[in-house]
Amino acid sequence: MRTSPHIVSDVMTHTVVAVGRDASFKDIVRIMQQWKVSALPVLAGEGRVIGVVSEADLLLKEEFRDSDPDRFTHRSRLSDLARAGGLTAADLMSTPAVTVHADATLAQAARIMAQRRVKRLPVVGDEGLLEGVVSRADLLKVFLRDDAEIADEVRTEILSPLFPAQPEPLGVEVTDGVVTLTGRIGDTSLVPIVARLVRSVEGVVDVDMALTGRMTVRDVG
Repeated sequence: MRTSPHIVSDVMTHTVVAVGRDASFKDIVRIMQQWKVSALPVLAGEGRVIGVVSEADLLLKEEFRDSDPDRFTHRSRLSDLARAGGLTAADLMSTPAVTVHADATLAQAARIMAQRRVKRLPVVGDEGLLEGVVSRADLLKVFLRDDAEIADEVRTEILSPLFPAQPEPLGVEVTDGVVTLTGRIGDTSLVPIVARLVRSVEGVVDVDMALTGRMTVRDVG
């Protein structure tokens, strides 16, 4: 049974604040202030995500307030200039929206955020309907897991299947998310595999491997 929250649906916020495409500039600012969020999904129809309006989108109006665009305005900023004059969510939003599915792994969500330089992702279903929002803070929730819970998962999900006939149980100690493994194993070539598997457990900060080869009569003779 899976004990780690490996996917987005395990950590996402299900209660989501969103706006329609006709929401006014001031309404968007007011909602962001009220709900203390930095971006809002923009919805059409029955809840399909068509874009996202963020604080960065809104600040374009301030950025271009005193500017006098001319033929030297860089082509890459022309769309920003157009949005700076927007009055509604449809005018201001970034589209298409950068979204993620609920069954995506936390690593996939983190990768999308890093690559697209966003702090929050709308979570959508197969039809593009909004199901929730996942933020950077949500992804960090896994590091709040109890040390004892992490240790139990390492024992039951990794060590027991890999070493079913282990004469002496391997030691597992977790302190502030750092996992220390001690003991002797028959095949030391498995050490890198064990380390990689332990690092994949949600909430693990680092791994300290103190596993050694099992002594034999020949070793001590």
